[in-house]
Amino acid sequence: MSARIQNHRNRAQTRLDTAPLREFTARFATAEEIENWDKHVTANPNGGNMLQSAAYASVKNGSGWKVRFLVLESEGSTSYNLVLEKKFPVLGRLWYLIKGPDLQSAADLKPALEACAAFVRSQKLNVFTIKIEPDVVDSEDARARLADANLVKAPNIQSNDSTALLDISGAGEDVFKAISSRARNAIRRAEREGCQVVRQEQGPETYRALYDLMADTVKAKGSMPLRSYDYYARFWDEFCNRGQGNFFFVYEDGKPSVGAFVINYGAKATYKDGGSTQNRKQYGDSHLVQWAAISRMQELGCTEYDFCGTPPSSRIKDKSHNLYGMGMFKTSFTKTVTDFVGCYDYVLAPLKHRIWVNGGEKVFRRIETARTGQQFY
Repeated sequence: MSARIQNHRNRAQTRLDTAPLREFTARFATAEEIENWDKHVTANPNGGNMLQSAAYASVKNGSGWKVRFLVLESEGSTSYNLVLEKKFPVLGRLWYLIKGPDLQSAADLKPALEACAAFVRSQKLNVFTIKIEPDVVDSEDARARLADANLVKAPNIQSNDSTALLDISGAGEDVFKAISSRARNAIRRAEREGCQVVRQEQGPETYRALYDLMADTVKAKGSMPLRSYDYYARFWDEFCNRGQGNFFFVYEDGKPSVGAFVINYGAKATYKDGGSTQNRKQYGDSHLVQWAAISRMQELGCTEYDFCGTPPSSRIKDKSHNLYGMGMFKTSFTKTVTDFVGCYDYVLAPLKHRIWVNGGEKVFRRIETARTGQQFY
């Protein structure tokens, strides 16, 4: 395991101890902080996450969610977190701290959430539940911290609550040596046989090419639902407009055959979207695309590459899992699967939360999906 990823785990996975909890306060960000949001988020204790970014805030704002910019402060530490807010009849407001809160350790969850609760009550925001999904590595100690914070496990939402992380902080040659021999051989063979990776600029032609490849993959493998083309076009636009989006393609018989969209956000790179045609003739083309993306992310200053979604580590070799094929491909670059704790609810109004989990959420999700044709979260 790389030192970089081990350090990541050590930060997130804190042992139970008797040290006093730090005190936190919560507030909404100022206009200046929102204007420079990405600079603040990428300075968070764990470097932030692309789903906390200004680009993602722009994607979600007005799509059924209200975007809030939340600041958690304690002595010597400030954390900037994106909150997605949705209002429901009878129940009030749901807060979703997507891939957050970003804190120094799991021990900070309890006081940080207590500060959030005090803040929403002082502002009379009528929030019945705060949904969180911090990048805290799953462990017995982490689960004990979550229980101590009175958090209730909820179904996971994001695809990379289990994922493959690759340390790319070293020299390119060292990173190449660190991946599996199977991946190295695939990359070398693709290069020998003349396969070339093309970086393409943002725009409708590029977007349509990648979306069609993604649709082809979903149709063939049924690995995960696909949002509308308009959603992806807006998503890709927002990140590319900020210099945080990158497209990589290879071609076969003059047509795109493998494509990937990779985000550079602070020190973290994320393989967000990808697809391919089936029964291709070129061997190793998918591995070559990833290697080209990794090399470009190193040039942009990223030190960690998130392949964004695998089966949990306990099921990585389970062929019945819908992400089995993706998991096998991604773990050819890094054998370690990192399981985060996933999604939890911090309950502020117990009766309303019981209504939510005992059918309310399903009803509202069904209504909104029927009304908008989009996924709920």
